[in-house]
Amino acid sequence: MLILAFDCSGPACSVAVWRDGAILAQERELMERGQAEALMPMIDRVMKAAGVNYADLTRIAVTTGPGSFTGVRSGLAAARGLTLASEVPTVGILTTEALAAAIPESERKGARLLAAIDTKRGDFYVQQFGTDGAARGAPEALSAEALPAWIDGPVVIVGDAAAAHAFEGRAAVSSAPSLVDLGVLAALAAKTAPQPGGPAPVYVHPPAVTLPS
Repeated sequence: MLILAFDCSGPACSVAVWRDGAILAQERELMERGQAEALMPMIDRVMKAAGVNYADLTRIAVTTGPGSFTGVRSGLAAARGLTLASEVPTVGILTTEALAAAIPESERKGARLLAAIDTKRGDFYVQQFGTDGAARGAPEALSAEALPAWIDGPVVIVGDAAAAHAFEGRAAVSSAPSLVDLGVLAALAAKTAPQPGGPAPVYVHPPAVTLPS
């Protein structure tokens, strides 16, 4: 299976071409904003570096959030445009699911998995998973004060909020990357059927910018 995978939901723009468990080419640039302008040129460069055409692709994999509102929209818009142009189906994967799936088996040891993303609004996007990777509820936005009642039992945490003071003493920090591993994202997409009508964004928070009344 040949998959074009990309993620704009966090503080980076990342693109990879993956084939049957191996990354053929990839590129990542750290950025808090500007993913919409950077993504398509990056996709073109990575596709050329991998030596593949859009007609060769089996699927397109993209993160659906939660994360940056603009980044999530940019990623999904690009995926939908590529699907319309190439007729290659898109599979959407939660950013939290991709983060949790990267936690090594050696670190799980019967603990639940917790993906935590800094919202930049004073709280965290969080989602818990079982040791088998199955979600235990939908992503939520929680304050530091609400975390103690929400976390019970041994937990391994991953994500760019893993080192936050709010989690000290409440979870073991994983060695997995704090940003989405595109190899993991592609592997999840390879096992997931494309959603009818395409993937939908998962924002959790409403947009920070609203239209004037």
